[in-house]
Amino acid sequence: MEELSNKIKKLKKQKDAVILAHYYVNDEVQAIADYVGDSYYLSKIAVSVPEKVIIFCGVTFMGESAKILSPQKTVIMPDLLADCPMAHMASAEKIEAVRGKYEDLAVVCYINSTAEIKTHVDVCVTSSNAIKIIKALPQKNIYFVPDENLGKYIARQVPEKNFIFNDGFCHVHDEIMTDEVEDALAAHPNAKILVHPECTLEVIDLADYVGSTSGIIEYATTSDAEEFIIGTEVGILYQLKQKNPNKKFYTVNSNQVCPNMKRITLPKVGFALENMINQIEIDESTRVKAVKSLEKMLELSK
Repeated sequence: MEELSNKIKKLKKQKDAVILAHYYVNDEVQAIADYVGDSYYLSKIAVSVPEKVIIFCGVTFMGESAKILSPQKTVIMPDLLADCPMAHMASAEKIEAVRGKYEDLAVVCYINSTAEIKTHVDVCVTSSNAIKIIKALPQKNIYFVPDENLGKYIARQVPEKNFIFNDGFCHVHDEIMTDEVEDALAAHPNAKILVHPECTLEVIDLADYVGSTSGIIEYATTSDAEEFIIGTEVGILYQLKQKNPNKKFYTVNSNQVCPNMKRITLPKVGFALENMINQIEIDESTRVKAVKSLEKMLELSK
């Protein structure tokens, strides 16, 4: 593994490449990445880095977002089959139907969505900036796609808006159950419960903290508590343990694994970089339409 890591480091210099990794990918990939973060942080980094080649260690919509924002850069995915099922749980037809039904409407799209869906929406958000952005929108009605759980969590925080929800979900978060959280707390009574807002409201109600992956890491790192029950994908444990070697972290259940994120492996990173394969290509007309929603996100979240 060390030999492969050294090879990747040499290839990065040769190809003028930078490696971006999401918190959910395998530990050894996070270890070699130049930047590790949540989807909002990585979308900002993708725009600002000087390198001409981006190796995006995450799922397809993340690479698409980077390409939409930086069309002049080469964006490579270690595995093009690493896709996010939730990204496909919104439809252009439904969006247009809702637009026809409601006046004074903003279609707000979680960044976990396809490039095509981004062409039909008004603004993108991430779990770390959604509340701020939606509060800043002038429209009264908000159609939130694709994640229903995140939409309902945000709706609670912004009661002055009228929300219309879409029936999408992240299976990792949606399958975290309240009885499992209660069992975990019974086993670790001194632990704080930290969950992602893609969980159900019933699980959120049991949490000490609700936030994005970066928010969960910051909370655990600055907290005086020494034990934590983590309600999000297990990949986050790598950074939690790196930053907090003396603290203990437990998952709620044994199924908190995104099989798509786990498709990203070190050999695939090396192979894609060496051969410059799996490049993200986006039709320019699609890109021009989609970029507006991402640029509005970056503008409103400053």
